[in-house]
Amino acid sequence: MYAIDVQSLTKRYGSKTVVDNVTLQIGKGQIVGFLGPNGSGKTTSIRMMCGLLKPDSGSGSVLGYDLLRQRLEIKNKVGYMTQKFSFYEDLSIEENLRFVARLHRLPSKSRPVETTLDKLGLTSRKKQLAGQLSGGWKQRLALAACTMHKPDLLLLDEPTAGVDPKARREFWEEIHEFAASGMTVLVSTHYMDEAERCHRIAYISYGKLLANGTLDEVITGSGLITFSITGENLAAIAKSLHGAEGVEQVAPFGNALHITGTDEKALRAALQPFESHTHLAITPQATSLEDVFIQFMANSQDNMQ
Repeated sequence: MYAIDVQSLTKRYGSKTVVDNVTLQIGKGQIVGFLGPNGSGKTTSIRMMCGLLKPDSGSGSVLGYDLLRQRLEIKNKVGYMTQKFSFYEDLSIEENLRFVARLHRLPSKSRPVETTLDKLGLTSRKKQLAGQLSGGWKQRLALAACTMHKPDLLLLDEPTAGVDPKARREFWEEIHEFAASGMTVLVSTHYMDEAERCHRIAYISYGKLLANGTLDEVITGSGLITFSITGENLAAIAKSLHGAEGVEQVAPFGNALHITGTDEKALRAALQPFESHTHLAITPQATSLEDVFIQFMANSQDNMQ
């Protein structure tokens, strides 16, 4: 049933626990967004799941292989795209892919390379040096390299950082094509619009998994209630609402303020003095994933402190 089924994964470095009892199940063919602040344990979790790091404790399986005893088998079935571009910049796109094909011992050296170049729109640039590529094309080369051996699981660690919106959209179209063919994808990201493109999301904060589910399930489970204020003197209103009872977040969004809290009665009481202002409009607002993200961060303790 599950491409990833891990229980109580824990990883420590000295006295610091960077991943703390993470339990996660991901169904085959799903795209799961892995969210969390910098230093939250996303990369360490991904490296344990793909067999690069051995957990200090915990157990589970990835693609049916035991996470502790069959790490080599897992590596052969997984495509892993790291945060940092990790290919030879003085080799061409085609040369880099031929090198990767040899590493995977693909039976035909030319056919997988040519097929991958064509599938990801790299054929016209195959002679271009990797070091001369823009961020979007480097990302496409990295995606080509980690999918050429047709893995069953694709692990992407912040793959679109620093990439323009058009390249990001094209990247996600390719990800959904891979998932439609049966590939499972776990992708870490800081972009809320990317998280909303996933089938499910998992939120980890300073080593602890705090939420796991569909977008609606995670937002509803947060218990947050949001109101929008539009009108004049919003900066002064924001200042007066900061720290008010019931108000947990005050954030400007264009020409509006988003006021968020978990106690609806206290939140309405804090907003009540402004309801008589004729130049203001206060309306209920759907809570966004970003609101939930900020709330989780505010309520979490940095495990490096």
